[in-house]
Amino acid sequence: MKVVVNDNCIACGACESVCDSVFSIEDKAVVNEANVAGNEDCVKEAADCCPVNAIEVE
Repeated sequence: MKVVVNDNCIACGACESVCDSVFSIEDKAVVNEANVAGNEDCVKEAADCCPVNAIEVE
């Protein structure tokens, strides 16, 4: 699974609150690639809850 945070990100923290093992907030959301495997369900949930659709999951 590939996870990308696009430039729509407003650093609201929704993704981090849903899946803090993968997402952290700096200037915008940052993906911890090493933790994506095994956390696919919460990554998808974080993408679904993003208010600006900034998380792209492939």
